Amino acid sequence: MSQLRSVCVFCGSRAGLNPAFARDAREVGRTLAREGWRLVYGAGDVGLMGEVARAALAEGGQTMGVIPTHLLAREQGRRDLGQMVVTENMHERKKVMFMNSDAIVVLPGGAGSLDEFFEVLTWRQIGLHEKPIFLLDTDGYWKPLVALMEAVIAQGFAEGALRDYYVAAPDVATLTSHLRAALC
Repeated sequence: MSQLRSVCVFCGSRAGLNPAFARDAREVGRTLAREGWRLVYGAGDVGLMGEVARAALAEGGQTMGVIPTHLLAREQGRRDLGQMVVTENMHERKKVMFMNSDAIVVLPGGAGSLDEFFEVLTWRQIGLHEKPIFLLDTDGYWKPLVALMEAVIAQGFAEGALRDYYVAAPDVATLTSHLRAALC
């Protein structure tokens, strides 16, 4: 019997303005379910979080939601997940999500998604883990972030190895290929 593999998905609690964001979020949810990978996410039923979860659940996927008490109402925490963890705060939420995953995927999102990305990237940079980190670069959403990371390296604030700690995938098919390589 093979071990259950889990993918942590960090993404927006809003849908954003580009319909492609929600389309790709749904496709990520469906893909995780079809591949037999458990979705670990922020437990909300709003924005891209809700899109990913609804799609995974509709395909019969396994899910784990992690939400801090103060966001239960705001993010409309789902109650029909395979597993639901309520944490005291945001820091604990990120830690629980990270500890229960084998890979991290960051979909478009705002300040919270950036915070989550930078925390797991920093942990990787200082040697606390070797889990793969992927940015789903829907319609080039993460291009400015990738350019910023290049500037950080060019200005001497990080080694070039920082580039090796994450992969920007241009579409869900490419992301899926990377996840298969990392998880199988």
